[in-house]
Amino acid sequence: MQIKCIAIDDEPRALSVITELASKVPFLEMKGAFRSGIDALTYLSPTRIDLIFLDIHMPDLTGLQVLEALPYQPIIIFTTAYAEYALQSYDWNTADYLLKPIDQQRFLKAVNKAAGMLRAAATDNTAKAAQADDILIKSGVQTHRVLLNDILYVEASGNYVVVVTNNKRIVSLSSLTDIEARLPKANFVRVHRSFIIALKHLSLIENHQVKIGDHDVPVGRSYRDALKLISG
Repeated sequence: MQIKCIAIDDEPRALSVITELASKVPFLEMKGAFRSGIDALTYLSPTRIDLIFLDIHMPDLTGLQVLEALPYQPIIIFTTAYAEYALQSYDWNTADYLLKPIDQQRFLKAVNKAAGMLRAAATDNTAKAAQADDILIKSGVQTHRVLLNDILYVEASGNYVVVVTNNKRIVSLSSLTDIEARLPKANFVRVHRSFIIALKHLSLIENHQVKIGDHDVPVGRSYRDALKLISG
């Protein structure tokens, strides 16, 4: 599992240390380092990541204010020189609390805890998906309850996904991987790097596309054989 992460800290030296330590961990993919909470939020608003290394005491926005402004809740590893902030930080989706200066062994322990939390969440989502008959999709300030039987397909579009049913399209700030983990594998299959289809609504398989309701959905070359096996 690759973990997409960023670091937010107003101290250049702290950012440098975190970035260097992260570069030595194979499963961490550092997407950015920000000295301002405002700059980080500008990046995070359209972009979904898994983990934030976050300082609490910063001049423009505190780390906690950054979290309050986020449209979703990633895993957090707090990094700060002030031990008294520890109790406040654990109100959030916190993997660990690193006191500066950060050493490599302590850093590795923290990121392994974060990885464990993400794996557990993915497993939990898969188990829930197998039992559920609907799914909650957040779109802006609204949350839609969508029956699984009504979903035709899901399409990735940049940093968003579009959930398509017979009568509506719901745009959500999410990733196709996140949605896929929440859908029952017996009923939904990925046919392209950007598309997941509902097998219930599959009416025609061609070499390069499938027919889902009235929609033509492309099939990626690497997905064709698996699709034929699943569909019989």
